[in-house]
Amino acid sequence: MRSIAGVSIRNGRVFVARRARGGPMGGTWEFPGGKLEPGESDAEAIVREFDEEFALRVAPGPTIGESGFVNGVKPYELAAVMVEFDGEPPALREHDEYRWVGAEELVALELSDSDRSLLAFVLPLLVDRVE
Repeated sequence: MRSIAGVSIRNGRVFVARRARGGPMGGTWEFPGGKLEPGESDAEAIVREFDEEFALRVAPGPTIGESGFVNGVKPYELAAVMVEFDGEPPALREHDEYRWVGAEELVALELSDSDRSLLAFVLPLLVDRVE
């Protein structure tokens, strides 16, 4: 199964959101995204996910990296897809907070394990890189 994570960088900081408490992985931070629906491309999925989760129109860019993870017993591929959008999210439908963070704060956040696997691709893009 394939999932995508949207990576948006603005002024050397990356967009992350905290999943609302009570749901799966509630309280953890992530690069927003989700599972692809049948027949859907990475770009189509990231546009749909940002619309569903934040009421945001995003412009998908290139895939910057991929990793794998296991949820239960099911293996997943996770692709980090660059996205651009203007302004700030008008709605938080599945999250209770969002932030634009630099590398140091990103590493310190309680990220989901799957999203932590993408740090090798994201950290080099941030202004305050962690070496």
